[in-house]
Amino acid sequence: MIPTQLPALQFQEPLYLWLLALPAGLALLWLWQLARRRRDARAARRGRTTPVPERFALAGGLSFWLCLLLAVAALTLALARPQALIPVTRSAGTDFIILQDGSASMRVSDMAPDRWQRSVAWIRTFTELLGWQDQRVALALFAHRAAPQVRLTRDPNALFFFLDHLGDEPPFRLEDDTSWDTNIEEGIYWGVQMFERDAQLHGERLSAKAFIVLSDGQAWSGEVEDALQLARDRGIRVYAIGIGTTAGGLIPQLPAGPYDAPEAPIHSALDRQSLRAIAEAGNGAYFELGVDTGQDIALRILGDVERRAQATHREETFTELYWYLLAAAAGLVGLGTLLVREPAQLWWQLATAAALAVLLLRT
Repeated sequence: MIPTQLPALQFQEPLYLWLLALPAGLALLWLWQLARRRRDARAARRGRTTPVPERFALAGGLSFWLCLLLAVAALTLALARPQALIPVTRSAGTDFIILQDGSASMRVSDMAPDRWQRSVAWIRTFTELLGWQDQRVALALFAHRAAPQVRLTRDPNALFFFLDHLGDEPPFRLEDDTSWDTNIEEGIYWGVQMFERDAQLHGERLSAKAFIVLSDGQAWSGEVEDALQLARDRGIRVYAIGIGTTAGGLIPQLPAGPYDAPEAPIHSALDRQSLRAIAEAGNGAYFELGVDTGQDIALRILGDVERRAQATHREETFTELYWYLLAAAAGLVGLGTLLVREPAQLWWQLATAAALAVLLLRT
């Protein structure tokens, strides 16, 4: 956070500023006393003859009273609650929407324990590496249709709640025909809508935006290209993470009924080519679990997005100043005490400090 110009001041309680008339009047009295002291010192030098020229302090005992007057003025300003309007520039941050494949093929166990659980474990790794300051994360699942789960948030607990309760298997049931389809373009469309909805609710945010697609792939189509073009138009980069192996495995089947013939097993393998094409068309990058470690993939995505996050925004914030004035008043009283030379004044100050301490303890 860097100030860009001198701050503008305002007071929340300007009525207290009239009390400055008291220290201002006492300051005039102090200046009169100082003038008298300097006149007496000059007269003493002219009227007395000493072996060594005498030296007189500029203010002598008046130094304490000057510090006390300045402390009273600082306390009066503190009562008026001054605030500084400081224009600052902040990093616009980064926004990630994780698009998690929840289709039936994610139940294949060619990656231990299976593709779904392996991808959920990577999401946990990714979120644990985030600072959650200028970074927001959202989550949406997709099979034949997309199902947003967590809106863009800086709260990691919302995402961890999903990971804790849906970490064993996808929420899409095998009994539903819609679970047997991988529709990445639908997930990307929903991701764009999540960004647009967030802008409607909270205003446009000049952050670096990215989709992270975790899937075993799907065939390239014109609809995928249209969805990626929509993401490119909004400056959203698409990173694809392949889940599975090229050898693949069989998708678990529902048990056949007593009068139904068992269905033929369906084999599913990682479609590396389509995922790499999606990442390239989305101006992102392709990664593959099993080839790269989960932590390395997460760090590379984070680093790439944050390097591209050049956008900053300017805003004006109010900063309270009364704490600085209170600290200055305390410092001035302490400095004035160090300048006191007469024991009687020191004893009076000690008694006053003790009385204030007792009063504060009783309240």
